[in-house]
Amino acid sequence: MVNYLFKQLRFVRGNTIKLVDGMSEEEARTVPRGFNNNILWNLGHILLVHEKFSFALTNEKMDLPEHIAELFAPGTKPESWGTQVPSLDEIAVLLSKQIDRIKQILERRLEDNLEKPFVTSAGLELLTVKECLSFCLYHEGMHFATIKAIKQQM
Repeated sequence: MVNYLFKQLRFVRGNTIKLVDGMSEEEARTVPRGFNNNILWNLGHILLVHEKFSFALTNEKMDLPEHIAELFAPGTKPESWGTQVPSLDEIAVLLSKQIDRIKQILERRLEDNLEKPFVTSAGLELLTVKECLSFCLYHEGMHFATIKAIKQQM
């Protein structure tokens, strides 16, 4: 039986991808007035943070192109991007495959403790694999709302 957490992760990710389905590259790269980042940045940031919380914090191998971290880490902005920026389609493909990788690697480790506790930027202490994945739902939900708000400005 599939753990409900993986159903939630897949549900949230499916909605995120559906939100940008059919969007043009130009729309995805537009930073509207009042926003620091664009839709592409929010998607890449979701991808990177899920990778960190699912794999790096659980001592598993992250599997992303090297330049993803420098483009989408907290505090980065599209205005400082160079030429190696992945397309909306490339990010969407990586996002669509990520949840299956997480499930495959971590489904039997949900109760495992982290090597050392991790405190998020929001101040929440995470102790287990399950807590890391659960936090990813919150994080993606925040960025889903931002993407939705950006779309409303277009």
